[in-house]
Amino acid sequence: MARAERPRLSPQTIADAAIELIDSGEPFGLNAVARRLGVKPPSLYNHVNGLDGIIELVRGRLWTQYQEELDDGAPWDAEIEAMLRAERRMYTGHPNAVPLIATSTVRDEGVIGSYDRKATVLVRAGFPEEEVLVLVQLLDAFALGSGLDYAAPDAIWAPTGPTETLGRLLDAAPPGRVRNERAFELGLALVLDGLRGRLARTGV
Repeated sequence: MARAERPRLSPQTIADAAIELIDSGEPFGLNAVARRLGVKPPSLYNHVNGLDGIIELVRGRLWTQYQEELDDGAPWDAEIEAMLRAERRMYTGHPNAVPLIATSTVRDEGVIGSYDRKATVLVRAGFPEEEVLVLVQLLDAFALGSGLDYAAPDAIWAPTGPTETLGRLLDAAPPGRVRNERAFELGLALVLDGLRGRLARTGV
């Protein structure tokens, strides 16, 4: 009986195997990725620099799947909204990847390009350059937080004693995923309104 052919290793096959492993909820690590690919862990080092490198491959691979083609002539706030919605789709499509992505340095050229696009859009809109990195970080925190919220249990709060308001609101609350969607839409509106107001106050 012929042995099953092992997949030819490449950054893409490693990233895809890592994404499958992460999505499965099974323990994630370099050895686990190697097992999923049917290879010895040392063979991965021919293509990637350890676990951090695998996480970066995952980040880049997901970005290529969810990136948006943006219109250069679109208003700045429409561009920012489109980017945040694309990130939202990525994080809700792969919520288990969010903690890994959120705690590692971004190096992938494509992902760096998307952050550069955010910064460029904000600078061109007229936001002070000394604020732009902070604003990019704020937008990132909002998108990542939405992904973490999506992965949270349906019952986020479980009061064991009397509450003044929270318990009553929880009794009337919709299911967690509906609540998550509403939180994203309201949060996005507040973020964009806040940015527009901030820009107006700069006098531009």
